[in-house]
Amino acid sequence: MIDAQNGYIAEDGIRDVLGWPPIWRLGEVLGECADLLTAARAAGIPIVYSRQVTSPAGSLAANPRAARHMLSRTSTLPESTAAQQEWRSEIIDRVAPVPGDLVLEKTRHSFFAYTELDPVLRSLGVQRLLVAGLQTNVCIEATVRAALERNYDVAVAENAVSTDGPDLHYGALNSMRVLYVEVAPWQELIAEGAQWNRAFSTPNYGRNPEYWDETVLEAVPR
Repeated sequence: MIDAQNGYIAEDGIRDVLGWPPIWRLGEVLGECADLLTAARAAGIPIVYSRQVTSPAGSLAANPRAARHMLSRTSTLPESTAAQQEWRSEIIDRVAPVPGDLVLEKTRHSFFAYTELDPVLRSLGVQRLLVAGLQTNVCIEATVRAALERNYDVAVAENAVSTDGPDLHYGALNSMRVLYVEVAPWQELIAEGAQWNRAFSTPNYGRNPEYWDETVLEAVPR
């Protein structure tokens, strides 16, 4: 469960100042995440949360362009106390962890980067990962790509993820389909006997075939 944190539901204006739009269908997606968590716990599926935090190294550990963007907006950001900042980083109550769930902190987009996620999963004997949370084209996709590089079988719950609008959301899902990631509603992914073989039956694996249509190719100068 990736980064389902209070910062996404806060009404403090920080996202507006940073130029980040509201998350598309956030309430609906949180509801799906909550239902997924309930079903996973009932089925005995281990649950691991990521919680995005600031590195102790501050901007020195950040992507330089991202650090410059944040610095350029610092003077206009609303003031917030240490307690308010901590609240923003906590998991949203609606999808909060319960005893037995694991919560690991991360400082990068990928949940695997500089965290103990991989050894934890290996210790659990995990081979399949079902990914949900926020945001589809950022931390979800970064985590999925890192998981593929470590030879996990990966699926994304398409109805339990979202981001800054439908174009980015569907574009990211299609990018992951091309990599043979299973993309489907969570209900299908955790159903008893689920084969996770939709990727092999998705037409063109999420690609748009129009660009290689013969009539299009004939019009392209060579």
